[in-house]
Parts: sequence; C-alpha cells; structure tokens
Amino acid sequence: MAKQKTTTKYVCSECGSVTPGWMGRCPTCGKFGTIIEEIEQTLSPSEKKVRQPYAKPVKLSDIGSEKITRIKTGIGELDTVLGGGIVPSSLVLIGGDPGIGKSTLMTQVAGILSNKLKVLYASAEESHGQVKIRCDRLGISSDNLMIMNETCLNNIIDEAENYDVLIVDSIQAVYLEELSGSSGSVGQVRECASKLMRFAKSSKTTVFIVGHVTKEGAIAGPKVLEHIMDTVLYFEGQPEDNYKLLRAVKNRFGSAQEVGVFEMRENGIFGVLDYNGIFVSEDRGTEAGSVVTPSISGNRCMPVEIQTLLSKTVFGMPRRMPLGVDYNRTAFLLAVLEKRAYMPFYSFDVYVTAMGGIKLSEPSADLAIVLSLASSYKNSPIEKTTCAFGEIGLTGEIRPVMQAEKRVVESIRLGFKKIVLPARNYEQVKKYKDKIEIIPVKHVYQAVKTLFDDGKLAQ
Repeated sequence: MAKQKTTTKYVCSECGSVTPGWMGRCPTCGKFGTIIEEIEQTLSPSEKKVRQPYAKPVKLSDIGSEKITRIKTGIGELDTVLGGGIVPSSLVLIGGDPGIGKSTLMTQVAGILSNKLKVLYASAEESHGQVKIRCDRLGISSDNLMIMNETCLNNIIDEAENYDVLIVDSIQAVYLEELSGSSGSVGQVRECASKLMRFAKSSKTTVFIVGHVTKEGAIAGPKVLEHIMDTVLYFEGQPEDNYKLLRAVKNRFGSAQEVGVFEMRENGIFGVLDYNGIFVSEDRGTEAGSVVTPSISGNRCMPVEIQTLLSKTVFGMPRRMPLGVDYNRTAFLLAVLEKRAYMPFYSFDVYVTAMGGIKLSEPSADLAIVLSLASSYKNSPIEKTTCAFGEIGLTGEIRPVMQAEKRVVESIRLGFKKIVLPARNYEQVKKYKDKIEIIPVKHVYQAVKTLFDDGKLAQ
C-alpha cells in the first residue's frame, strides 16, 4: 500500500496565500493574525488520479441562447436584491453577524419554495428539533421541505441529488472527508464551496449557502469563497433592531448595488416597501445639520437623510467620525469647504451619519453632506422639504451625476418642494420645474450662499 506524505503549510484565512512559516502579518493582503497552520496529505504517484477528459471548445454561433426563468421566493425585497428572483443552478452566499436572522430568512424562503419545489434544508449547526421550533414560529408546515442534520458535505450532496433547492447552514460547519483539516479551516471552506459549485452547475439544483463573518464584517474564509459564488449577499443591522438591510455585493445575474430592507417580526422577516420613515426622520428641519439626498441603490431610488454635528474639540487633533459615509470622503469634503467656502473646521469634532444604518458609497451624496455640514456650522436649519444631490470636485465644482431625472421624480413623489442639483443636470430635469423648485448650482460656495444667505449668490 502506498504511503501518504504529510506536510504542514501556513495559509492566510483572508486571501488564501501560502507562506513558508507562521507570520504575524500576511505579506500578500497585509492583514494581521490571519495566518493559520494546516496539515496537508500528499498522495503518492500511484494514487494520483488519471487526468479526466475535458470539454472541447465550440463556436459562439453554435451555442444556442438560453432563456432564464427566474423563481420567485415570495419575499419581494429578496427577489429585488437577487435581480428579479432565483436563477436555477445558481450558487448564492448569504453572510451576516451572529443573530442577525440569516437562518430565519433561509427557513422562511425554504418554507415558501417548498409549496411548489422540493427543498432540502441541511443544518450542520442545529438539530431537527431546533429547526422544527423555528418552523413552528414561522408557521411553516410542508411535506416538500426536508430537514437534514449532517456535517459531512458528501452525504449532503448525495441526498440532494433529486431536490430543486439545497440550503446549507453553514459553510463553516461542514467538511469533506478526503481533507485532513477541521471544518471551518481555509482548505475545507474553499473545497466545500468548490464542490457545491460543481454540484449546482451539474445537477440543475439551486444552492443557498449561509456563511459567518469575521469581526471586521467580511465573510469568514478565503476571498476565493466569494469569487466562486454567483451571488453574494450581506445581511446587515444590529441584532436588537427591527430593521435589517440585505445588500448585494456581487451578482452575476443582476445589479450588485441593490439593497433590500426587512423588518424582523415574531412570525418572520418581511420586506419593507415604504422607506420614507426608515432613512428619513419626521422632525427634520427643526434643527441644524440635516438634509435629505435621493440615493440610487441598484434600480431603486431611496431618500436618505444626512445628519451632521459639530462640537468644540478638547484635543489637539479634531475628531472625524462618519457612520455610513466613507471616512476619506468626509475628510476630503471638509477640506473643500474650508478652502472653497471659507468655513474652518479645524477646531471642531465632526460627526456625520446616514440615517437608518445604510451605507452611502456613491459620490452623488457629496452635495448633501456639504450642505448638512454648512447648516451645522451656521447653526441654520435646512427646510424639511428641501433635498440635494451632486458630486463635488477638489476645485469646489459641483459635477453632474447619473440618473438625475429618476432622483427628481422620486423627490416629487415623496413631497419635496425644493431640490438643489448640479447645473449640468438642469437640462435633463427642467421639464419638472412646475412640480418642484429646481436650484441648479455650479460651485460649493454658490450652493451654500443660495441656501443660507437669502438667495444672494456669490459674485
């Protein structure tokens, strides 16, 4: 009998790179404390598998068009984030903090899909009884929903051959027998995901995978885990909050910028269609430092309130504390205000937040942030019915943004009476001037003077 050679290697759990020995910091991705020791068994030459035949390339003109029929999950917000529904044979990864509601959402989806499809829910972390308790709470009772308590991935895949949907909860708790590492290790997570990917593509089974996240908020395991997936979703929010956000960070079949809003109730998780009361407060306009911006997220436009607060610093270095807004962009906008609008912030601690826990990544929120900061600096509230959008450059110019017409239409629908926007977007939206007061601006100084100096513009 041929002998197996055992070797030790050190792998980064963040990026998957291999180092010759243990290091405190990964030389590839620069993360600290991510190098993990793994034991690898190498097969002898006699045990190595024979090379398998491969598929020959074909002409593009010989490939027939494939029409994709999406499967509705029964949860409108989830369908929107997925790009219109579930694509058959796709691989979907859902990550989130412990207790955020990943298992609850997947159990609810399994219950709805089991009304017309055969669904296998493979729980590697909970017993049959524990899953049954959750199903009773959600009001799920279907003979097409099968519950499996198993940690060996090979057994799960063998059982899932005749099912339409497979849910694995979670990828860090299952293992492959042919690998020596324990479940949750870099090698196990990578190989388990690869095997589930091959199974999904070959068997026409849609696979949902639940994944844990690290303390930094990223999905635990190597980055290759996300590369394998067709769709990667992040479930965000505080466990004690009723509202949760489901964000798509990768989607091969739809927009990667979609955000779904969910409300946690006793009998399950339900999508929220009216965002006006979540990301926007009702008493805005009474205090300084608050303004609303129409933010584009995927294919939808959502009003998000930006709030800022200035306080005298007691340290030598003033603090910059943005929440939901990029730190570097906040510092950049403060510098533009100081240089181009003559507002010194060097003696203030600056706090900026996007309401509702949403994260604003698009530059169209620049103008709203600047106006909110100017409102705090001048201690002058902005009217409740005013909103703003626009990108700001280093010279203080206000640059045009995409989908300006969609933003204006949504602002009109929500009852806003005045909107501040880039002058170069005015031609696209001037047809709505009878429904909303449109204020086109070219420069940061002009925008500040318009709102806070009784309409007297800079000469």
